[in-house]
Amino acid sequence: MAEALTRFQKLRNFGICAHIDAGKTTTTERILYYTGKIHKMGEVHEGTTVTDFDPDERARGITINSAAISSLWKRNGEFYNLNLIDTPGHVDFTMEVERSMRVLDGAVVVFDGKEGVEAQSETVWRQAERYGVPRICFVNKMDKIGADFEFSFDTILSRLGVNAVKVQLPIFKKDTVNNKEDIFDGVIDLVLMKACYNESKETDPKKFDGMIVVEKEIPEQYREAAEKARVTLEEKVCEVGGDEMMEAYLNGVRPTNEQIAAGLRKGVISMTIFPVFCGSAYKKIGVQKIVDAVVDYLPDPTEVPETEGTDPDNAETRLVRPHSVDAPFSGLVFKIVNDKHGDLTYVRIYSGKLEKGTRVLNSNNGKKEIVSRLFRMEAEDREALDMAEAGDIITIVGLANSFTGETLCSPDDPIVLDRMKFPDPVISMSIEPVSSADKEKLGNTLADIRRADPSFQFHFEEETGQTIIAGMGELHLDIITGRIKRDFKVDVKVGKPRVAYRETLRGSAQGRGIHKKQTGGKGQFGDCTIIVSPITEAEAKEQELTYEDGVAEENAIVGGVIPREYIAPIFYGCRQTALSGVLAGYPMINVKVELVDGKYHDVDSSQIAFEVAGVLAFKEATRAAGIVLMEPIMKVVVTTPAEFFGNVTGDLNRRRSIISGDEERGVVRLITAEAPLSEMFGYSSTLRGMTQGRASYAMEPLTYREVPANIAAEIVKAAQGEKK
Repeated sequence: MAEALTRFQKLRNFGICAHIDAGKTTTTERILYYTGKIHKMGEVHEGTTVTDFDPDERARGITINSAAISSLWKRNGEFYNLNLIDTPGHVDFTMEVERSMRVLDGAVVVFDGKEGVEAQSETVWRQAERYGVPRICFVNKMDKIGADFEFSFDTILSRLGVNAVKVQLPIFKKDTVNNKEDIFDGVIDLVLMKACYNESKETDPKKFDGMIVVEKEIPEQYREAAEKARVTLEEKVCEVGGDEMMEAYLNGVRPTNEQIAAGLRKGVISMTIFPVFCGSAYKKIGVQKIVDAVVDYLPDPTEVPETEGTDPDNAETRLVRPHSVDAPFSGLVFKIVNDKHGDLTYVRIYSGKLEKGTRVLNSNNGKKEIVSRLFRMEAEDREALDMAEAGDIITIVGLANSFTGETLCSPDDPIVLDRMKFPDPVISMSIEPVSSADKEKLGNTLADIRRADPSFQFHFEEETGQTIIAGMGELHLDIITGRIKRDFKVDVKVGKPRVAYRETLRGSAQGRGIHKKQTGGKGQFGDCTIIVSPITEAEAKEQELTYEDGVAEENAIVGGVIPREYIAPIFYGCRQTALSGVLAGYPMINVKVELVDGKYHDVDSSQIAFEVAGVLAFKEATRAAGIVLMEPIMKVVVTTPAEFFGNVTGDLNRRRSIISGDEERGVVRLITAEAPLSEMFGYSSTLRGMTQGRASYAMEPLTYREVPANIAAEIVKAAQGEKK
């Protein structure tokens, strides 16, 4: 008799992620329907999907916020609890993918069957790689005209560079009615070596629901290709299945279906193999097979590495939390949603259990919080809970001092879990309240939005009297300003978008800062000498230097010429100056500050005096070293009909772009370019106009590069003019 599965073994925490328009939300909607969570399938183009419930999402037809929802799936006589997170595909909301990846145990990466691996596909793949998330691949939209499974599979191999293997092949049938391209009809399961077709329980063909999956013999015209693909699958599985399995295979013993399934599971969890499925979520083909694959191949919470963190009292001490309800409680805050009834704090529980009404410790800030209410989220709906356990993804109402990336844990056994890292904003704009009554309200509103969205930043510029908001792109800030007006009822006017330039050093130089004020009584005295030089964050880590706010610190003071208590204020003054910039008011990054000498006074020296000295030394040293203005460079991928190729490339060249790639895909051309963000404002309208609305593009941050001297001079002049 088979041993009963534990609660953990029947739990899957997984996400759906992909490039924009690859079909993530439609796939999610079908999964929810087939698992019985919903009784009517919504459509993205109709604005009726469960997970895209935000008004902006429904109006624009895109996913903006990651949405969590739970459902049950019966597999091999057991019911599995699926915690699913649908994530955005647009690059402006990549932060939502980032924080979701941090708490997932597995992911289904969706690809467009015609386009294969696209720009944002690579981004989400790298995010999953960074957090060690096992993945399975789903080539969607096989019903689309021009869809090509072999091409899409090849792009997974070539562009992602991973050990992918086909576990399904598409089946097409002749279109005898319209006499057009063959119609996508089903899939061949290479593990079972069966052809799988979706049939309907509805008698009306217009109400086709694809509820029933029927297994049949593989059609004769596909048998040879299926056998060949099966052999490749067996070879790949035996490579990761262990020495005994490989030896048997070399001796002519082919693995059984069960051994292949077990080998695939082992390979997926160890991220040494990535199975590739195919289907059409919109046409309701292949979705049930994907849910089966989530259960069969993605890990349960005990099959991923144990959760690690640090001791709150000693960041050098690593701690481990086993995935057990008997271990001390620990959980990670990964999302906060502003709600009219109180902020919803999303938490992934990694160990122990959490009961309603208990007191927990936020180990990042040392504050204790009361868990007043617990919920399991169902997109915009919620289910009240009395208790949650390790492996659960839940929301808490009542937390006032906990933010995204922070750890909640047992006060008696604290731990700080590793947090996610968010990208810096690349675009900013001014925002002003229309009336004085809205001024204070705007400040509170921006703080609430910042708490929920760590990729959004804002600050007040005293010199200009403006409030500046910053985000990941034009769409990101457009959504936020819309929410400010619609949800928070604050009437505002916004300025034109501004690029988030950065300053850095051209070379190395020494600077001395002396702050001296001695006019009777206790005065002020601080004297320090520093050397500044360029350095990257990676280089700082290699040299084991502290790197914070773009500044690496090295204390080379010997002989106590500056007392220890004055060292930190000097570096603090340097960091604060770097944040506000020296040349044009933009943050300075990749600067190493080496403190080499100084003087102090027994009576007049103080921490504030040395902080001011640090500011003066930093300004002198950086100006002597030479300051370079850097601009964000975007990776731009344009898909255009071939007849507009010249127009598109010509326009990109006029925007100071570097064309780095050009690929033909049938009647369209894929142009890859590296373009300054400052030149890409309003590009979507221009592209539509020059291609009759037939081209599309994707854009994501790539790197920072030096601004050409003539343009940099104009930017500095404009910045100095604003300060005046």
